[in-house]
Amino acid sequence: MSYLSYQFTVSPPEPGSEILMALISEYEFDSFDFNDSGFTAYIKEESATNVELSNFDFEDFKFTCEIKKIPLTNWNAEWEKNFEPVLVDDLLSIRAPFHEKNNKVKHEIVIMPKMSFGTGHHQTTRLVCRAMFETYFNNKRVLDMGCGTGILAILAMQLGATDILAIDIDEWSVENSIENCATNNCSKIVVTKGDIESLENEKPFDMIIANINKNILKKHLEFYAKKLASTGKLFLSGFFVTDMDELKSVAAKHNLKFVSYKNENEWAMMLFEKE
Repeated sequence: MSYLSYQFTVSPPEPGSEILMALISEYEFDSFDFNDSGFTAYIKEESATNVELSNFDFEDFKFTCEIKKIPLTNWNAEWEKNFEPVLVDDLLSIRAPFHEKNNKVKHEIVIMPKMSFGTGHHQTTRLVCRAMFETYFNNKRVLDMGCGTGILAILAMQLGATDILAIDIDEWSVENSIENCATNNCSKIVVTKGDIESLENEKPFDMIIANINKNILKKHLEFYAKKLASTGKLFLSGFFVTDMDELKSVAAKHNLKFVSYKNENEWAMMLFEKE
């Protein structure tokens, strides 16, 4: 499975980048990386056929976009060249094997991604991690939906979860999550390839974590509600603060009670509980 990078140069970068990113999030982009001149968005090549940028015209800022195909074999080299360890407050360090161990934090996750996303650099990953540290995971059954590199599943096990299923539609993500789970001695995590339909026969989960994007989350909310145990908790992220009301409205239709939210800049995560 190949990815494309959409490298946006925005003038001026702020607030133009945030506005443009919010608009293109309607498409199936997997990840966004900010830079000084704009941002880069990543999307699976087969999902890019519907992306149309020619209709976007703004008076307050201008943008250009260069689209590149990402060679799968080059990803690890780029990762090692550019990656810096990630700190989630004083709670968690996310690093690669070639970084030194951080002895000042209690929790550490070591990852080396292939062609998967979820390195901890994005605001949404950090937001979910913070919410997880505030939640009791001991002996819980957990679903990590769209697991990417497996970070959130690994953290769930470190926080005491004993039955964890991590799932992704991307073969690279599945392979990568399996390797990262092994690196972090996470024998209680089962990683599998599939979509939400493949979970039909799974027994209920105490926790469901889904850091994907707004449109997919909206489609999945009914299923999440069905698969959550009574008083089970649902962690949602991958969307903007401006999307929260829309997601709350859909969640309420499926007896998912809004509990709290966190945000970092324009990005948000929300915690729901099954009524």
